[in-house]
Amino acid sequence: MQMKKWQFWIGALISVLFLWLALRGLNLGDFWGAMQKANYIWLAPGIAVYFVGVWARAWRWHYLLGPIKKIPTKTMFPITAIGYMGNNIYPARAGEVLRAVILKRKEGVSVSASLATIIVERIFDGVTMLAFVFVNLSELAKLTGASGFVGNIQQAAVYGTGIFIGALILFLLASMFPHTAMKVSLWALKIFVPRRFHARLIAVINKFLDGLASLRSPFNVLMVFLTSVFIWLLETGKYWFVMHAFDFNVSFFALMLMNGIVNLATTLPSAPGYIGTFDAPGIAVLTAYGVDQATAAGYTLVLHVALWVPITILGAYYLAREGIKWNDSLRKEAE
Repeated sequence: MQMKKWQFWIGALISVLFLWLALRGLNLGDFWGAMQKANYIWLAPGIAVYFVGVWARAWRWHYLLGPIKKIPTKTMFPITAIGYMGNNIYPARAGEVLRAVILKRKEGVSVSASLATIIVERIFDGVTMLAFVFVNLSELAKLTGASGFVGNIQQAAVYGTGIFIGALILFLLASMFPHTAMKVSLWALKIFVPRRFHARLIAVINKFLDGLASLRSPFNVLMVFLTSVFIWLLETGKYWFVMHAFDFNVSFFALMLMNGIVNLATTLPSAPGYIGTFDAPGIAVLTAYGVDQATAAGYTLVLHVALWVPITILGAYYLAREGIKWNDSLRKEAE
């Protein structure tokens, strides 16, 4: 799964743009002062809460895969950690494919079926992030948006809602009417894809539709949504703990809003690790709430590092323990 150079450079340029937006006008002396005054002991409970959320993510993935194969959460947790590590250090969210390939090696689940469940995860994550924004629309309306990001969030949230809800409806319909979905897919293949690729793509589509089986039950859909809300509330809990390391205070709902906006922004192409696309919106939301720029920048940087480093180290440990390297042979398994 090689990244084309133009895609890499687009992501890098977007990261540079967002970093410029985040850091313009920043007084470095005040920034370092805020960093030196921070009480970093608060990172410990924040990281602990975050890993509870990672365990919940592993449980959600186990639940989505249930109709295909029952796999214990304790087996899914290391693979989930490897996936998030991969997202942090490889471009184009290659960690999603990496965990699907590792699951195939360990449990025999097809990559196509695994990727279907992973895409479902991302859709529910997006819906949850938008819910966090909409729950706080009254708060959002009070903000000035002086930093340039916050003022247009309401309009962006409306467009984002249409995209994610539309995708969710499409996946729900495909799961409930797999034969119709297959007929539509075959029709599209005949029109848009050369015949020599049909057999292979039909096999992939069949396995992909198998991966949507968990969505055929309304109860399962509700469970996945509630689990997604729980996961992101735990992550907001990490934001709350890290906030106590710095000299400012905003409400938990403000941090929910920040979490929603930041994670929606990280869906944009960027350099690995969401450089810039995480930081600029985070600083913008906090400054709109009246937090001085230096403190907002220090907090956002520390939060970003605290979100990136622990899961990356843990995922790298599990990957090394498996004796797996992201090389050409592994990429071929993902094709």
